[in-house]
Amino acid sequence: MARNRYMVGLVFLIFFVMSLLTNILGPLVPDIISSFGVSLAAAALLPFSFFIAYGVMSVPAGFLIERLSEKPVMITAFLFGTAGALSFAIHPSYPVAVVSLFVMGGSMATLQVAINPLLRVSGGEEHFAFNSTFAQLIFGSASFLSPRIYSYLVQNLSTPSGESNLLLRSLARVTPPQLPWASLYWIFAACTALMVVVISAARFPRVELAADEAAGSWQMYRKLLRKPVVWAFFFCVFAYVGSEQGTADWISKYLSAYHGLDPHTVGATAVSWFWGLLTAGCLIGLLLLKLFDSRKVLIGFSTAALLCLTAALYGPANVSVIAFPMMGLFASVMWPILVSLALNSVSEYHGSFAGILSTGIVGGAIVPLIIARIGDMFGLRAGLTFLYFTFGCVLSVGFWARPLILNATIGAKPTEAGAIVRVL
Repeated sequence: MARNRYMVGLVFLIFFVMSLLTNILGPLVPDIISSFGVSLAAAALLPFSFFIAYGVMSVPAGFLIERLSEKPVMITAFLFGTAGALSFAIHPSYPVAVVSLFVMGGSMATLQVAINPLLRVSGGEEHFAFNSTFAQLIFGSASFLSPRIYSYLVQNLSTPSGESNLLLRSLARVTPPQLPWASLYWIFAACTALMVVVISAARFPRVELAADEAAGSWQMYRKLLRKPVVWAFFFCVFAYVGSEQGTADWISKYLSAYHGLDPHTVGATAVSWFWGLLTAGCLIGLLLLKLFDSRKVLIGFSTAALLCLTAALYGPANVSVIAFPMMGLFASVMWPILVSLALNSVSEYHGSFAGILSTGIVGGAIVPLIIARIGDMFGLRAGLTFLYFTFGCVLSVGFWARPLILNATIGAKPTEAGAIVRVL
């Protein structure tokens, strides 16, 4: 199959833009609370509205793409993303933020479903594993960068030095002085609008969905949902995404509330390193998965994440500011291992099962909200102890999973390991 390098590059760019929008909510939480005078639970409704849309749209997006094809669906998704970002940029208020994030979450979910098959076809099936891994590195690099963009804007928008900078000067004209962080949404709107233009001008290849990528029929979903193992993996994916977002969303607020650290600098940097180490950990995970059974890797990394959580919550400031980002390093392998174990634990309907697992992303909506509700009643530290339960669910998979195909390791006999670890 001939490779389309332009289209591969476009998919990588889409991954980058998606990550800029998806993983910025954590650094914004302290500003949302102080700017709008809301409780922890009300602040948590913002990531809730984003990720509930992300989860709800995963399966319908598959059907929509099969009916209309990738290009029109992706253009529409970015148009909605632009509308969502613009609505808050023009009228920054708490109710508008909830609605705009729901719209943006649904848009990102639709794009997520569309771009993986597109990457396979454009880059060639023989390069899909490499390209998928590289795309995740790009996704992580944007997650590392976005909190730093936030810090730059917040620190410089209202200072005299901003007068000599065209970007800051332009943003200052359209952003309320008391809400400098809201300027991020003008950046988001510009990025998504630009993507509409770029995708409209691109020529898309014909995509024939593989069996693992097809949305499937409702009959397939009903058959899968009768299997206890499907529900078990769904809830564990739910717990993982909740753990990831529940950590990232509250790092900055926790460091501010318990250690008095500036959320605009130290807090944002800690969140940035959380995503950066989560990305770097993927490379370590690739090596370990060639040496050990994925279940053992999952047990080791989950245990280390729980130890880091303990250090972050009960250690002094200098320990907490390191332990929180280190949780990202140890969370790095959880998603691909969970998904590969899940898909390798059923013998059919992998595309439909992948859709069910993607719906587990709603964990990123619900777990931060649970943490906030507990935090409003007993303090944020008590709220974050809920992560012991969610990370514990992920840890348990290493003990009870019985995949039909094991991950291939160096030196394993053909009868002991399968050929491929599938990822979404």
